[in-house]
Amino acid sequence: MDYENYYKLTLHPFSSSPDDRFYYDSPQHSKAIVKLTHAAETMVGLAILLGDIGTGKTTLSRIVLDNLTSSDDFEVALLVIIHSEITPIWLLKKIGNQFGVESENDERVEIISNIYQQLTQLKEEGRKAVVLIDEANMLKNKDIMEELRGLLNIQFEEGHLITFILFGLPEMEDYLKLDKPLYQRVSMRIRLDALAAESTKKYISHRLSVAGRESPLFTDEAMDIIHTYSKGKPRMINTICDNVLLEGYLLKKPLIDEHLVRDVVQDLGLSE
Repeated sequence: MDYENYYKLTLHPFSSSPDDRFYYDSPQHSKAIVKLTHAAETMVGLAILLGDIGTGKTTLSRIVLDNLTSSDDFEVALLVIIHSEITPIWLLKKIGNQFGVESENDERVEIISNIYQQLTQLKEEGRKAVVLIDEANMLKNKDIMEELRGLLNIQFEEGHLITFILFGLPEMEDYLKLDKPLYQRVSMRIRLDALAAESTKKYISHRLSVAGRESPLFTDEAMDIIHTYSKGKPRMINTICDNVLLEGYLLKKPLIDEHLVRDVVQDLGLSE
């Protein structure tokens, strides 16, 4: 038996991996999705979402991606930047590839020309080109910022031919400022904060409910302590709750109380 069976759960409720089934639509997350969708619909050019580690940026990028790709009005690409050593040419070719543009060589002018032709074709078809970039704080190169600005210079009478939505840590804003004309083009800036205490409780209860739990499992006091030590960051909430449920199962605790949570956060090195 594992803790899922012991606590009558049909799914693993607090995985560290993004899972749309467990998405909790907090007021600030809901507001961010509406704003980012509006940015795509109106083709603002450049929108950014900033948030600390573990606040749910990646989950939001996937929700926005799903929302946009469900409509025939959009041609959407998602890029995940996994390291900071990428080159401007790599980024241009990657963006082009996402929209069906194959470049035989690394000639910048040719790549941009091909992208322009494809974006123009999409516009003629009545479709809007949107690029979502997750972990965009990895884009630290001024030359890359200049290339993004160059693509944003591709416009028509009604506005931009392409819109970028960047998701990243707060320092991403400093990297954008490496190219001041690009930073001045930021048409929408959203800050994703940690969850408030009440939202943390609803977040925990929501995930347990999705996982099949029908009755309360955590006391209010336990969830208050989880909020305190997680600082309201969903990723850390998941880590604490997962460890708490495992410990509760090992001790055969039918209900998770504040004493068990305190022991677990101490074991995790969070009690300081």
